[in-house]
Amino acid sequence: MENMHNVGVVGCGYWGPNLIRNFSALSGCRVRCVCDMCQDRLEHMTRLYREVGVTRCFDDLLGDDAIDAVAIATHVNSHYALAKQSLLAGKHTFIEKPMAASTAQCHELMELAQRLGLQLMVGHTFIYSSPVRKIKEIIDSGEIGDLLYVSARRLNLGLFQRDINVTWDLAPHDISIVLYLFGEPPISVSCHGKAHVNPGIEDISMLILHYANGKFVSIQSSWLDPQKIREMKFVGSKKMICYDDTETNEKIKVYDKCVEPPPHYDTFAEFHYSYHYGDMYSPYIPQSEPLRVECQHFLDCIDGRAACLSGGVEGANVVEILEASLQSLRHEGECIPVNGNGNGNGNGNGRQKHHRPPAAEGMLHEANFL
Repeated sequence: MENMHNVGVVGCGYWGPNLIRNFSALSGCRVRCVCDMCQDRLEHMTRLYREVGVTRCFDDLLGDDAIDAVAIATHVNSHYALAKQSLLAGKHTFIEKPMAASTAQCHELMELAQRLGLQLMVGHTFIYSSPVRKIKEIIDSGEIGDLLYVSARRLNLGLFQRDINVTWDLAPHDISIVLYLFGEPPISVSCHGKAHVNPGIEDISMLILHYANGKFVSIQSSWLDPQKIREMKFVGSKKMICYDDTETNEKIKVYDKCVEPPPHYDTFAEFHYSYHYGDMYSPYIPQSEPLRVECQHFLDCIDGRAACLSGGVEGANVVEILEASLQSLRHEGECIPVNGNGNGNGNGNGRQKHHRPPAAEGMLHEANFL
């Protein structure tokens, strides 16, 4: 017999309602209560979901013994405190990205969940999307040859955040995708950026992930671009993949293109690169909402039917890269080493602890944007 899960959702600003909608649509699950500091948002949820209870007090939600799982979609700086309370109350806990404001906080939550025997999961939504899973299938098959580098661009005009910079806001999506596809973390991180609108909060940035085998990843993030761009390019030694998430139908295109250096030459005149131009194809991708898949995966993990793809280790690895990006920003793009095993102490060489996101206002009102 299928288990019935009662879920409480904390934060119903921008992203929280999507969690409510998807959890409500799953078999064997119902959203029992929604918590937010904003009364207007709670009233809006009541109009949409008349059977769902609402509260402005987080303790009321935690005190409901019928609720066995809590989903947190609030400001980053509130993730740790809310998740810790949720775990201590015996609730399986889902946290939207990024997992917390520091790797030290991530590790404490991981240890707490393990000690209490509870599921801890992080909302890295894109690794549950059909296009990203198809890209992994193509890369793992060896079709594009050796993966040389990845370039990602996540740009738009707004939405400006007050508590985190653009790297912390947008780059976690691309970082989580890269970690999922590569199956290994980078060895170091460098980052450049500028704050044009709010002093001290970068609204454009370029993040570079350096890998031991020589490949690297560039991630460009911006709140100051006239166009909404969501694209990644994967360049292999044989073929190349373009992933455009704004496309309705052909989100992935595989190009049979590559550059072949000559095997040997005696003089410079004999040195000629060979450029290979072949066909392009767009593979079939089944339609499914990534967040629906992610929410179902959370329930499957709780019931022991699946191993978590975006648990505490994955969440901590992303946060460690974000912390290193802040340290690099404050030191003129200095290359910062990362542990990348989900088990670091969160402080790097001792300077990262000074560069966490500033404290947020309205901790229970979410601000996690795709």
